[in-house]
Amino acid sequence: MNLKNMTIYSIFVRNHGGTFEAVRRDVARIRSLGVDTIWLLPIHPIGKVQRKGTLGSPYAISDYRAVNPEYGTLEDFKRLADEIHSQGMKLMIDVVFHHTSPDSVLVRQHPEWFYRKEDGSFGNHVGDWSDVIDLDFDREGLSAYLIDTLKMWAHIVDGFRCDVAPMVPLNFWLDARWAVEEVRPGCIWLAESVEPGFVRYNRNQGIVCHSDAEMYQAFDICYDYDVYDDYRRYLKGEEPLDAYIAALERQECIYPDNYVKLRNLENHDRPRAAFMIPDEKARRNWLVFNFLQKGAALLYDGQEWEPVHRPGLFDADPVRMEGEAPLSALIRRLTALKKEEIFSEGVYSLQALPNDWVKICYQRGEEKLLAFVSLQGKNGLLNADLPEGTYRDLLTGRDVLVEEGLISSPGEPVVLRIG
Repeated sequence: MNLKNMTIYSIFVRNHGGTFEAVRRDVARIRSLGVDTIWLLPIHPIGKVQRKGTLGSPYAISDYRAVNPEYGTLEDFKRLADEIHSQGMKLMIDVVFHHTSPDSVLVRQHPEWFYRKEDGSFGNHVGDWSDVIDLDFDREGLSAYLIDTLKMWAHIVDGFRCDVAPMVPLNFWLDARWAVEEVRPGCIWLAESVEPGFVRYNRNQGIVCHSDAEMYQAFDICYDYDVYDDYRRYLKGEEPLDAYIAALERQECIYPDNYVKLRNLENHDRPRAAFMIPDEKARRNWLVFNFLQKGAALLYDGQEWEPVHRPGLFDADPVRMEGEAPLSALIRRLTALKKEEIFSEGVYSLQALPNDWVKICYQRGEEKLLAFVSLQGKNGLLNADLPEGTYRDLLTGRDVLVEEGLISSPGEPVVLRIG
């Protein structure tokens, strides 16, 4: 399957039942949503020195080659992986190679592999990451150890989401990808690429920080943080819709032709969609918009229940998953639709329309798929530029009337197939 047709579901084990076994029991339900890949936030032991909160951040890792005993054993993890694979899905785990906890195994075994401040003490380049210390990739032996670690996990998992990947030297990722391919052909590589402002800030400090365009040399998928500020400004009324759409359209010419972005309304580092987009109708439109943009779609732990609260990273903060999730049916329709080849092979374009509507178009030969979404949930009379007639909405199965080239909509998304 092309990565542009993929849906990823992100899970923080601590807040999703707390154990590998609890996650395993939920795999079939997640698969029923049409999910193709499960990504687990870091599964490794967490450091105790300078720990944030009671349980600590999963990104302050003390041993890359072990699993967090709070979640279970390595055998428990393998059973989870087997269950995911038996359901026809792939499994990705988080890789955090920019830093470790201050009391990590590597600090004891190889203190020479770490960045040192002018006074000779361990340190990090990002001030508010006070619970970690940075690795130094100029040190001999470090890269080989980390690549061997990836190869070890690649016998179990199908891909890696790489934390703050732009702050790790690109040559390391290129070498790692080549080496892992021997163990896991077709391994999926997802980079947590960063905002342009963060790239520039680090570069001004003399710190390695690669752009998305550079990261695509080694990675299959990059975050869409390059347009996240535009998304926030639009939601806050600080930027018009056409400016946000123009930012998305620029991705078509500044990245490689086969680029894949991770499209998401929320993740473990950002507020929930239900918080950012409080109007229920608008939120449904945004979900459709997110899935139908060019790239892989991400659902964050429990998003189908539309929680407002974003779970914390430093203490137990379980996601409430009770009863039928309100968005389940819509997500199933979207994941099924997204698997169609036109989303990976068609020519993609976006257009801002009046009254905060967006037109999404994919075209492959004579076949065309058109979607109209209302990012404010507003009623609209839309210029569909289609012959008069009755069309079928692919989301609801309902008839959509086109008269004089116009569609009348009560603020709900519409997806049509032409030809």
